[in-house]
Amino acid sequence: MSKPKPDGWYARLIKRYVAKRPLARNCAVAFLSGGLLCGLAELARFFLMQGGMSAETASAWVTWSVVVLTACATGLGVYDRAGQFCGAGLAVPISGFANSVAAAMLEHKYEGLVLGSGCNSFKLAGAVVVFGTASAFAAALIAWLLGAA
Repeated sequence: MSKPKPDGWYARLIKRYVAKRPLARNCAVAFLSGGLLCGLAELARFFLMQGGMSAETASAWVTWSVVVLTACATGLGVYDRAGQFCGAGLAVPISGFANSVAAAMLEHKYEGLVLGSGCNSFKLAGAVVVFGTASAFAAALIAWLLGAA
């Protein structure tokens, strides 16, 4: 099924008033900002490991820190501004997941702590959890069937 095409006059109107998106610039900024975020996380992990932590413990602390810092940045309105500039560079790593949970909690805080923030916190992120778990199971099953696991 193909996407319906607007009439000629409407297509000209869209072309005239809708701003062009700088695709190459957006991709470059997302790549660099996501790489910077992941690089900083790896640097923090490296220093934690140099301080005597095991790789697993350092990874857990870095992941926890990114989630908490992202949630705080969302609450302060900083993440939204950074996300407008960085795009997918901030949305793709675990920070995007933390932002979606924190934003849903903030949006429904007027309904109360339990029925508002608590019940609505995983509305958007629930799909990520469900499909992430299902795809991990499928990948593990394929690896097991192929004898790779």
